[in-house]
Order: sequence, then C-alpha cells, then structure tokens
Amino acid sequence: MHLADFNYDLPTELIAQFPLAERSDSRLLEVITEPGGLTRLMDRQFRDLLGLIEPGDLLILNDTRVIPARIYGHKPSGGKIELLIERITGETSALVQIRASKNPQIGARLILHPHPAESTMQAIEVEVSAHTAPFYEIQFPAKVLSLLTQFGESPLPPYITHRPDQVDVERYQTVLAKNPGAVAAPTAGLHFDHAILKQLKDKGVQINTLTLHVGAGTFTPVRQENLTQHIMHAEYYTIPPAIISQIKHTQAQQKRVIAVGTTTLRALESYALSGASSGETKLFITPGFSFAIVNTLITNFHLPKSTLLMLVSAFAGMHPIQAAYQHAIAQRYRFFSYGDAMLLHRLAHPPL
Repeated sequence: MHLADFNYDLPTELIAQFPLAERSDSRLLEVITEPGGLTRLMDRQFRDLLGLIEPGDLLILNDTRVIPARIYGHKPSGGKIELLIERITGETSALVQIRASKNPQIGARLILHPHPAESTMQAIEVEVSAHTAPFYEIQFPAKVLSLLTQFGESPLPPYITHRPDQVDVERYQTVLAKNPGAVAAPTAGLHFDHAILKQLKDKGVQINTLTLHVGAGTFTPVRQENLTQHIMHAEYYTIPPAIISQIKHTQAQQKRVIAVGTTTLRALESYALSGASSGETKLFITPGFSFAIVNTLITNFHLPKSTLLMLVSAFAGMHPIQAAYQHAIAQRYRFFSYGDAMLLHRLAHPPL
C-alpha cells in the first residue's frame, strides 16, 4: 500500500460549509460488501437507520464536548497570532499549535484577546514554556477551561471557510456532548438528534457512550509515502465499565456492536488490543488490521490521504470504499464534518 492509494479528487463545492436545517436531514450511503467481493451501494436517508439497527444491537457514541479552542492575539511586538488548543495538559496549561509570522521562543509572552462577545474582558498574557514540534506548551494565568469560554471560539475545521457563528456553536457539537476536551467534533454523531435516539431505544437498541477527546491531528494528512513511517497523534479515551459488560453480552447474543464514528471505533479497538479502558491511544488502523469488537460503523466522508480514510478502507475494504466515494461524488453527497454519512458493515476478511 502507498499513500497514493488513499487519494481522490473532490469538487470543492461538495465540501459542506454549513449544517442542514435538521441534524437527521442528512443522506446515508450504505455500503454492503458481499462475501464474494461484490459491493452494493444503497442511497438512503439518515432516518432510514431506524430500520437498519435491530433490537439487541449495541450503539456506542462518543460524548466528548468540543471546547472553544481557537484563540486570537498578538505578540508584544504587535504581530498577530492564532492559537489552536491541541489538548489541555493541566489545570493552567495546554498544548497548542501557533500560527504566527515568526515562531515564538521558549519564555516568550503572548497577549490573547477576549472573544468579541466578551468585549468587556481585558486581554490576558500567557507564556510559552516548551516546544516539541509542531506543538508549544502554554502556561495560562488561570484555569484553561474557564478562560476558553471567554477567549476562545469554536474550532471549525480548516476546510470550513466562515468564522463560527451561534449556529456553529450549537451544531458543531453532538446532542450527547458532555465531557469537555475535544478540539474537533466526532462528526458521525452530529446526525443524531434526541428523537432518533429515543426511537432506537424504544425499539430495544442498547445505547451507551464513551469518551475520546478528538485532537486537531485528525485533520493532518499523511505525508509519508511509506505508511509505516507515519507517526499517529495521541488522543485520550475512557470507556465506562458498563460498556465492556454490554459488549460481552452483545457478542454472546450474536448481536452487533455499532460504533458511531471512527473515534468511537479507535477507542474500542484500542481497548481490545491493550486491555486498558482508559489512556492515550495512537492506534493507526490500515488495511489488514484485525478488528475485535466493532461490527458496523457509522461515519462521515473523510479527507483524501487521511488516517480516517485508511481506517474505513481497513474496515470495509479498499475497493468498496473507493467505489463508494466515486458514487458519492457522482450523486452529489455532501462531504466532511457537516456532510452526509455512511453505514459500513465489516466482513471477517474485507477484500482489498
């Protein structure tokens, strides 16, 4: 496998810039790979999911909450800067990416501006305490989470071109979001509203949540042609004991474990490999990976040359995914964070 195997051309007008009026208005492309290798592609609406998940199946979502992780400011010299939190490392410290005309030195002080909605707030000064490319560690004068509510804005992905507004504050967040720490949304979960979740529960579907704090590295394309040389970014996850018990029960009943999003899948398969129900994961899933827990995956369409495109190719097969993406482009599906969804079924040995 080479990096070029995971590239495709996407018309820019198919990149969804805004959410639909209702979360569940999205389309859903179901990818069914037959044991003989034949791929069937079914154009559906996301609400059709209600008829595709059976009583006793276990649906697991990611309940991480996106923090207002993008902050603007300036250097003492006057040069503009932009900070993007990668993760909060302590009560008053965080790992960040810094966009500036010149990289700051360790010990440098930076002035951060309050969010325009907090116009009565005064600017604050932070200090650069360490640098391990591409991240800097920043020391804040108070609790990071508290300051972000006053100084930060929603960290929309780089392919969304408008500044976040109040609609984004609500919609770039799942309805189950409760544990703050992500700097990107677990986007497969954005399609679910409370009505669909209630209908699934009333049908007898088991529903539970785990937490994986999505890092900005999720948008970073793989640059090494040799995939074995790629260094995966670390993300923190935690899986409640109840889910582990539910998984065992579900498997014993020969029902499906359905992951909502690649983040949920990575947390579950990290647990399967390590036995650790919490901690950091750098799991890099490529074709040939042996899945131990997840049977079905609900996911969005992913960036070319991304680790997430490699993950779904490992799950459903490279050729089925390539066919699905070509079909989605031809049928004018909406791509990426605010885009449409896919429903993938795993075979024991997906065809490459």
